Amino acid sequence: MYRRIHEAIIQSPPIDYFDVFKESKEQNFYGSQESIIALCTHLQQLIRTIEDLDENQLKDEFFKLLQISLWGNKCDLSLSGGESSSQNTNVLNSLEDLKPFILLNDMEHLWSLLSNCKKTREKASATRVYIVLDNSGFELVTDLILADFLLSSELATEVHFYGKTIPWFVSDTTIHDFNWLIEQVKHSNHKWMSKCGADWEEYIKMGKWVYHNHIFWTLPHEYCAMPQVAPDLYAELQKAHLILFKGDLNYRKLTGDRKWEFSVPFHQALNGFHPAPLCTIRTLKAEIQVGLQPGQGEQLLASEPSWWTTGKYGIFQYDGPL
Repeated sequence: MYRRIHEAIIQSPPIDYFDVFKESKEQNFYGSQESIIALCTHLQQLIRTIEDLDENQLKDEFFKLLQISLWGNKCDLSLSGGESSSQNTNVLNSLEDLKPFILLNDMEHLWSLLSNCKKTREKASATRVYIVLDNSGFELVTDLILADFLLSSELATEVHFYGKTIPWFVSDTTIHDFNWLIEQVKHSNHKWMSKCGADWEEYIKMGKWVYHNHIFWTLPHEYCAMPQVAPDLYAELQKAHLILFKGDLNYRKLTGDRKWEFSVPFHQALNGFHPAPLCTIRTLKAEIQVGLQPGQGEQLLASEPSWWTTGKYGIFQYDGPL
């Protein structure tokens, strides 16, 4: 459907770059201003003291920003039917209350991997984190906040972003959305928000942040087909030290959108897709979930029949060496 919409538009100059979802995505950003200001303020204050933090404090901040990125995934315009899905509360104040709703929590694995990379990294070498993006608007802000922290804490030296080549699934991020949002943040009249935007623009100029396009992300293939369908992309992903897959559609394509038993191991459900250590960060909005404890999914289904489609629950699910 999204490709058909795009085909119709590109045959109609001068609107060949028209995004039918542009207004909805921008409204999501504008409606989340207070929350974005709170996050940018937190990040800038954190960066100013980051060299004074001990390892446990740094780890706590890393976990905090990972959780913010997770709950940012609730702001999905395809789930809300195009209605407002802006974030109008300070998610920083809600993290403790939301912890019981994280069904799988592999954040420790992410910390262990990146902190070890940092400790063993040679001067000239790089640590690359790739983020396969989901929604624009507030969620993209949470992803950029996390990416900024990764650089500022030296847990990564480069962050690579993958978005969609065409407008896709209502609020999915394109290069236009990515650049537009950074411009909006930079031109904010709030000093910490505008400082974030200026820093992000500088990261792009310096090559520390790199945005990539690839048509594969808008093709119907499950990701285990990538080595055959898009070997160039698979080879690029193999350069990552860690790949973060955001959101529901990425999870569905990682697991082939099959009707797996809840307790099937994540590694098995990936069906041979193992380019690099990876983690899916997702609030559940589709009827697919693997890697749960025996009986856990059935118990949730009995008490909350819609538990896996409302975005109430979230996961950090890792696959890679431990």
